[in-house]
Amino acid sequence: MVKKVEIKIENVVANARIADSLDLEYIESKLEDAMFTKKKFPGLVYRTKDPKSAFLIFRSGKVVCTGSKTEEGVRKVIDMLAAALRGIGIEVEEHPEFKVQNIVASANLGKELNLGAIVIGLKLEGMEYEPEVFPGLVYRIEKPKSAILIFSSGRLVITGGKTMGDCERSVQVLLDKLTELGLI
Repeated sequence: MVKKVEIKIENVVANARIADSLDLEYIESKLEDAMFTKKKFPGLVYRTKDPKSAFLIFRSGKVVCTGSKTEEGVRKVIDMLAAALRGIGIEVEEHPEFKVQNIVASANLGKELNLGAIVIGLKLEGMEYEPEVFPGLVYRIEKPKSAILIFSSGRLVITGGKTMGDCERSVQVLLDKLTELGLI
């Protein structure tokens, strides 16, 4: 039996609209850590060092923020981006609204798992397992909509949730199934 599993947020991905349109070439010329390679990718990449995060900034005024470990961290770096853009003369909201799109979290069950037995026990329901291609089993959950990468070491990577609660419920769904099948 697995006791309470500690889940740790590794990355929060959020998006926001900070303007109606943006001149990416101008931003690249004015912000030191901005990089725009139009031929490779339609967005500008802007990185912050403290706290560490990265933005994909698009001409449409939309941005995607990655690298924060909390919603508060997202708020802080989006506000920093807005301040940096205002500092180079671009009109943007002071505190742009953002929406969390995905949380990536990790957990460790603290015990080895037999992935082959899990595949057989769950009858491939919502699963992808090709050990010659990837060493983990991908288990997709409908409610809450998420995916868990399961490794034989007992480590888990949870993705697709929009809140910590989603991540916790996803892990609980997996634990309930594994317990029911006598695999943990």
